[in-house]
Amino acid sequence: MALANEKSLSDGKIWGICKLPFWHSTSSSLAASSASIASSSSSSFRQQHNGISVDNHSNIHAPLKVSSVAKSLLPTRRKLSLDPQNKLYFPYEPGKQVKSAIRIKNISKNPVAFKFQTTGPKSCYMRPPGGILAPDESLIATVFKFVEPPDNNDKQIGKKSRVKFKVMSLKVKDDVDYVPELFDERRDEVAVEQVLGVVFLDAERPCPALEKLNRQLAEAEAEVEARKRPPEDTGPKIVGEGLVIDEWKERRERYLARQQVDGVDLV
Repeated sequence: MALANEKSLSDGKIWGICKLPFWHSTSSSLAASSASIASSSSSSFRQQHNGISVDNHSNIHAPLKVSSVAKSLLPTRRKLSLDPQNKLYFPYEPGKQVKSAIRIKNISKNPVAFKFQTTGPKSCYMRPPGGILAPDESLIATVFKFVEPPDNNDKQIGKKSRVKFKVMSLKVKDDVDYVPELFDERRDEVAVEQVLGVVFLDAERPCPALEKLNRQLAEAEAEVEARKRPPEDTGPKIVGEGLVIDEWKERRERYLARQQVDGVDLV
């Protein structure tokens, strides 16, 4: 009996310990921690889900942003073809005004206005200084420059000059006439086609660059002379000494002549 009572007392103590607030607090803390884990997991799931949706939304617009950035980084598509491409060759003749030439061609599908600019406007000028080219149309522009004598008799042959020339382009409509103010009014649409440097050639030593320059200058002069010629007269024809016969009158006379022939045949 004593053993049984001691066993019951020990069991009661054990169950008493189990009934202590410590166990209760531990179980409640475990329940709270499990609930917090569940809530955190659900919130993290929601955040991840929202993050996925946001990422997907951003991915939808990402190509647009990337394409716009890439487009801004890409070089501007050229509208003009230049020959020479990046240099202007001048014969070196100190104390004289020399000439260079460059062919400008519109390689776009729209009319394009072009304009020259230079860092040496007092010693350089262009002919023409600007204009409008139709698609596939080209011209040879002549560039004039005064060559200053060197200070120490140092020839500048083969050396680059500090003077630069800039060729700018602007897309225009068919019915637009060229005026220099176009490039100021639509400044945001102006594109720089090329910045041209200056290279001097020995005028006494033939070379391929000098021969090409002479050919282009001759073509440029021929184009200028052709523009000076009056347009061909497509009006009335002058036959003999002052007899004016237009196309309508000529057809009428032929008709009357045929009528007379037919009348003679009938008689």
